[in-house]
Amino acid sequence: MKLTVLGYYGGYPYQGHGTSGYLLQSEDGFNLLLEAGSGVLLALQKYLDPLQLNAVLLSHYHHDHTADVGVLQYYWQLAPGAHREKVLPIYGHTKETLSFAALTMPGFTQGVAYDPEQILDLGPFSITFTPTKHPVPAFAMRIVEKQTGKVLTFTSDTAYMDTLVDFARGSDLLMTDTNFFANKAGKIWHMTSTQSGKLAEQADVTELLLTHLPQVSNLEDLKTETEKVAPSVKIHLAHEGLTIKLV
Repeated sequence: MKLTVLGYYGGYPYQGHGTSGYLLQSEDGFNLLLEAGSGVLLALQKYLDPLQLNAVLLSHYHHDHTADVGVLQYYWQLAPGAHREKVLPIYGHTKETLSFAALTMPGFTQGVAYDPEQILDLGPFSITFTPTKHPVPAFAMRIVEKQTGKVLTFTSDTAYMDTLVDFARGSDLLMTDTNFFANKAGKIWHMTSTQSGKLAEQADVTELLLTHLPQVSNLEDLKTETEKVAPSVKIHLAHEGLTIKLV
């Protein structure tokens, strides 16, 4: 299983780099786009012909996770080339009916509902969900590659929750919403650097990817803060083109 970061900022694209979007590829060549934020389609074209996607999976419908769904639909309709899937399935939840309905472009893309209380069997992946703490319905995902048993857990957008520890336990890679530095105070809907580190350490994960990052220039400090509370975890700071292989 291989993950390639396409976009990694929270809220809005910044200095030529997009918001949330990740290409997840299985050992047998299945191409899954996880989130489709602003700028993600342009980034995807550097690593994969978008027409070779097998599916798209969305955690929730905030624009920084879905802004490029519409232009991806146009790409599927208008771009020349062979389509791996005649109609591209886009998986999302149905707790926001209008947003879910927009995933379907008849003849080109089809919205496919997942039940967050059930396991989703998606090609080579088995996916379980848990609700997060966010202003809109959003779901963290635990993605298991059936062939290898490798586990990737993605928190999606969320404030820190103790329940995520068991959900992420033993993951080979944990991707956390890390939108704030350690000194962030007050009510927040995303995690801080130290909360991400605490989650990774307590869940006994092997690697941690800090993503959904703030638009600031000292992101290495964010990583340093995380490392102090997660000394046993290999920590990556998301950037476009970063590839992590789980073998």
